[in-house]
Amino acid sequence: MKNLSTFEKKLNLKFKNKDLFYQALIHRSYLNEHPTLKLGHNERLEFLGDAVLELIITKFLFQNFKQEEGQLTRFRASLVNTKTLAQVAKKLKFNNYIFLSKGEIKSKGKAREVILANTFEALLGSIYLDQGFGQAEKFIHQHLIPVLDDILKNESYRDPKSEFQELIQNKLKITPTYKLIQESGLDHAKKFTIGVFLNQKLIAKGIGKNKHDAETEAAKKALKKKLYI
Repeated sequence: MKNLSTFEKKLNLKFKNKDLFYQALIHRSYLNEHPTLKLGHNERLEFLGDAVLELIITKFLFQNFKQEEGQLTRFRASLVNTKTLAQVAKKLKFNNYIFLSKGEIKSKGKAREVILANTFEALLGSIYLDQGFGQAEKFIHQHLIPVLDDILKNESYRDPKSEFQELIQNKLKITPTYKLIQESGLDHAKKFTIGVFLNQKLIAKGIGKNKHDAETEAAKKALKKKLYI
């Protein structure tokens, strides 16, 4: 196992249960090559961390912004999405400390983004279990909340689905619909392909690790076509 004390110090953390810290960084693929490892992979911690993250961000936005629910939801989505979490994890040098199989070490692009984002959530879950909600909240305020300034400045919180729907309703007086076209992959690595339709016509398709990401990708592609202006 890697010596993670340097990483722990870099994150300004001090775990009581070091196994929780290690497990947060273990990708499922690593266990295929190290079946005798006593620790499991990080997917259960990721599940927990995802919920903790949403609560922390929701609380912060509720306390600091006066916008309506829909706008706050867009702010939150822009902070907790795969791309943003992966960027923060990359900045914190997660790539140097995640336990991956030899095959996954070579992963790039979207696949690596997903691994980084999931590991970030798993680490948050381990912080919550080891040190409580307050420390988990402190970690997010230190490393993720500052990203919001750029998101607001660049208006990158704008939701492609909402933008596409507003455009189509204004121009064509109809509402886009989204339909699942294909679902593939194992339970821990699902891929969803979803199409966005105008009436019954397929306009664009998107692929994502969940339906929300796939719908967002489909809407982005549909907006780029500019067929409706």
